[in-house]
Amino acid sequence: MWIERMTKRLMLFVGIVGVLVIYFGFFYLLFKPQASGTLPWYILLSPWLCIYFGLSVDKQRKSIDWLMQKLMFKR
Repeated sequence: MWIERMTKRLMLFVGIVGVLVIYFGFFYLLFKPQASGTLPWYILLSPWLCIYFGLSVDKQRKSIDWLMQKLMFKR
């Protein structure tokens, strides 16, 4: 059990650091006029997947419910 808990914490840490690095890099490229680099879309999703799988099962379920509620169209 401790290895699963440590793996989840590591994934959560890697995900948070990945989000910070990628999005700060995005803003750096956005405001630097001579930089013309682009990032593929799957690189932007990777840290969010690490964060999701680093959460507890209960928080994963709650985040899926929240996302489904946000994506549902109002009739």
